[in-house]
Amino acid sequence: MSNIFDKAIEALSPQTALRRDTARKILAAQRAYEAAQPSRLRKTKTDSGSGDAIVERAGESLRLQARHLDENHDLAGGVLDCLVANVVGRGITVEPQVKQKNGELAKEINDQLVELWEEWVRFPEVTWECHWNHMLRLLARHWFRDGEVLVKHIQGTSANIDHGTLVPYSLELIEADYLPFDYNDQKRTIIHGVEKNGWGRPKAYHLYKDHPGDNNTLALKQDVKRFTADKILHLKITKRISQTRGVSIFASVLTRMEDIKDYEVSERLAAKVAASICAYIRKSLDGPTSGLQMDDAGNRLMKMQPGMIFDNLLPGEEVGMIDSNRPNAMLEQFRNSQLRAVAAGTNTSFSSISKDYNGTYSAQRQELVEQWGHYAVLREYFIERCVRPIWERFVDMAILSGQLKVPQSAINPRTLKKAGFQGPTMPWIDPQKEITAEEKAVQSGFKSRAQVIRERGGNPQDIFEQIKQEREQEADAGISFTTSQASKAPSVDNPSQENEDEQDTGKKPTGKDAAGAADKAD
Repeated sequence: MSNIFDKAIEALSPQTALRRDTARKILAAQRAYEAAQPSRLRKTKTDSGSGDAIVERAGESLRLQARHLDENHDLAGGVLDCLVANVVGRGITVEPQVKQKNGELAKEINDQLVELWEEWVRFPEVTWECHWNHMLRLLARHWFRDGEVLVKHIQGTSANIDHGTLVPYSLELIEADYLPFDYNDQKRTIIHGVEKNGWGRPKAYHLYKDHPGDNNTLALKQDVKRFTADKILHLKITKRISQTRGVSIFASVLTRMEDIKDYEVSERLAAKVAASICAYIRKSLDGPTSGLQMDDAGNRLMKMQPGMIFDNLLPGEEVGMIDSNRPNAMLEQFRNSQLRAVAAGTNTSFSSISKDYNGTYSAQRQELVEQWGHYAVLREYFIERCVRPIWERFVDMAILSGQLKVPQSAINPRTLKKAGFQGPTMPWIDPQKEITAEEKAVQSGFKSRAQVIRERGGNPQDIFEQIKQEREQEADAGISFTTSQASKAPSVDNPSQENEDEQDTGKKPTGKDAAGAADKAD
């Protein structure tokens, strides 16, 4: 019957038949996934917009809210400080690794690069207000808080720029405000100020000439300037493929953080009210009114003092206290549960943002190891999209300016820009245990000394040179420092050394030892 009825409707009204068939398919799909079915207790969340469409509606608002929290909420500032400290920390070090054609490191070229780099990092950006490490921390903070930040390459000599360094290369730091959300041109494939090619790769960036937030600036769409993509680095936090602009790392926790702030304010006010003790006198309607102590205005006098005894109450009266039940005994537990959610949404650790380090060594170690993976992912992006391109451009300008002399006959040209990048290292919880573990890993051949030094944030070549100089100075001065226990371990070539050291009773004593032995014999 159903098929006959459907055919009849199709013959009389094809549009009605099409709507019935579409509705039937949608119902069938919803039955397959319970979460897709709206109910009285829950609503289905749908948004068919692209990543760019969603960011266009909310991106600027999210950025402004995140900045407000950073400026006015200590918790938000602490989250950003935690991210910056663990992703960038005291800076990203660069270790040149130029090689010769025979595969060995080109020490002379690497040393030249290190000298030029150490001179350049004092003034890496155009204002001369930030050194290298400070500049990276500032970029990272904008990247996390605003969701994006831009860097412009300034290369070559010019009357308009004083680089202040031997290598004529500087950086200009640009806030995301300079890249307009509302600058779109479908014909030129410009989306939110970014001009793209047919594959979606950025070709150019259209930036405001002045900051749109300046009091004396009226930034209009025609007040933009086009910069080719090879001059701009664009760091952004994205969660959708082909998303043009970034969103703040606070995007998913902004509401929760505002609620935490409001709740803490309420609890503080309640605690202030509780600190002001309130009392009242309950009296009967037919109680006496004579014998009261009154002031000149006719108000009853009853001063409360520590340890006082109420001895001037009239018959039928009693004193009652207003109890506000503050401080709230559940405040810390509730706040910690909310902070755990904030930590999960911002890729930080609960212990770091709450400053609560209670727990066993194993628990602290587990949290640190698990969280360090999140920091490593963020650091990898920051290095690959910011630090490495800057280093490669620096090497190019060092060669073009003649500051770096490269012997083409001996150097492998493919390795000229090769370098190792090292950020903050995972801190120790128990240094003695972890140093022992590293020591055993080196002795067992699972790690090299250079690898351990790099993991701890050092430069192996510098460390080896320092050790060599110290050994030579000690030998010249006739100084011998106490060696570690590891140096006394038996070597691979002489595994019986340990047994010989333990069985030294058969050795003939000499010098003072011999004299002591003779005294004992007497």
